[in-house]
Amino acid sequence: MTRLPADILSDPTLLAVLDAIEARGNRAYLVGGAVRNALLGQPVDDIDIATDALPDQVAQLAADAGLKPVPTGIEHGTITVIADGLGFEVTTFRRDIETDGRHAVVTFSDSLEEDARRRDFTMNALYADRDGHVIDPVGGLPDLTAKRLRFVGQAEQRIQEDYLRILRFFRFLAWYGEEASPEAVAACAALKHGLARIARERIGSEIRKLLAAPDPVASIRLMKQTGVLDQILVDAQPDAIAALVEIETRERVPPSWPRRLAALSNGRECSAELRLSKDEMRAQEALARALGADWTPEEAGYRLGVSAATDYILLVGAKGVKLPADWQDQLIRASKAKLPISARDLQPKLEGPALGRALQAAETRWIASGFALTKSELVAAALSAGAGE
Repeated sequence: MTRLPADILSDPTLLAVLDAIEARGNRAYLVGGAVRNALLGQPVDDIDIATDALPDQVAQLAADAGLKPVPTGIEHGTITVIADGLGFEVTTFRRDIETDGRHAVVTFSDSLEEDARRRDFTMNALYADRDGHVIDPVGGLPDLTAKRLRFVGQAEQRIQEDYLRILRFFRFLAWYGEEASPEAVAACAALKHGLARIARERIGSEIRKLLAAPDPVASIRLMKQTGVLDQILVDAQPDAIAALVEIETRERVPPSWPRRLAALSNGRECSAELRLSKDEMRAQEALARALGADWTPEEAGYRLGVSAATDYILLVGAKGVKLPADWQDQLIRASKAKLPISARDLQPKLEGPALGRALQAAETRWIASGFALTKSELVAAALSAGAGE
């Protein structure tokens, strides 16, 4: 029998929550991502718990044990139980009685098997009891071992329950899969127009998570082949992502979804499609401007700072520009540079627009010199530029 690594169930806080739920004979199981990731040897960030106890029972059992129940999703059977400052989502076994492609109406169940059959992918429908024994009602373990992503039951039915599962399919394929079920791929292609019914905030969230995967290239290319990608981002460039991931790997720079979005969208405005925040939108616009300006690493570091300049340099490298071996050192040094002169150094000899243009000319020369020009040299250059106006 397959078991979870022993350390997963050695946490006293988790055990306190399980003890509370099972205090009067109910069952409680770890479920979903925690089980999947533990079996894959990947970090377990959040632990979700499934139970046959009804939501009001869960709340009472938690309170009786001195824990804090919070009804975060009670209409769907979820109570968040707070123990030692940590939150554990505890959800009653469910089955769907009505779906509309976006939302589901559920009824509670006492059957783990029914609960498993309403989940999206087989590798997410794995449960583990308090002793770590893994329960596999829908054949998820062989799929997890093979890194094969497959919907629970009929792929088209699962998607029609919630069209966002199309994007979740490609996201999970990027993070956990090496093989995509042909039936699943065909269903995603056939039902892709259903994504128009999904809120852009939810779509944007999935794309962020997909682009943050270590290597999303194969998944994104499959999205393009099925027509799913064009439903989300018109004229997206999967090959640009491939080149970017290659250079990220070579330069040992961690993934960044904003950087990858800039490559995928080729600088095109896509905040509406993905509901980017104002800060995210401004960052994308700054990268697009920098790419259009064709800056050196030093100018990028000076004008953008290390983080955004790193994105710029890698995007330039992905377009085939040869990067200097010390580009990272150049960015750090440039980001700390401060122009030695100000408007006060040029007044009253220069005023108004001429003053602004002179400062800009001096700054350009200073950057081109590798920040080597002295203050007196910069003042002379600025005055000369101003006089030339």
